Amino acid sequence: MLFFPVAVAYAQDAAPAASGLSGLMSIAPLIILFVIFYFLLIRPQQKRAKEHREMMSALQKGDNVVTSSGIHGKIVSVNEDTVQVEIGDGVKVKMSKEAVVTRKQG
Repeated sequence: MLFFPVAVAYAQDAAPAASGLSGLMSIAPLIILFVIFYFLLIRPQQKRAKEHREMMSALQKGDNVVTSSGIHGKIVSVNEDTVQVEIGDGVKVKMSKEAVVTRKQG
């Protein structure tokens, strides 16, 4: 019992074998974590954003759309940044193109 601290002191005197390799091994988990976040979070989000931009640029008069607020309607006119959507008989709403979430078929 009395010699236990001395044994621990001897065990701590060992010098690290390769300091360059240990530096790389301390960064490796961060690199692996970034790669996982990229493939699970960042890349799919960029893909969805690209698809949404393409959909917004392809909007045409007569398309049936759903807005971010859940309103279903038919596009009456398309401008550079806005669309006019008919949501009822004679009821037209002018809104930003970014508010259009999806195009419906038919």
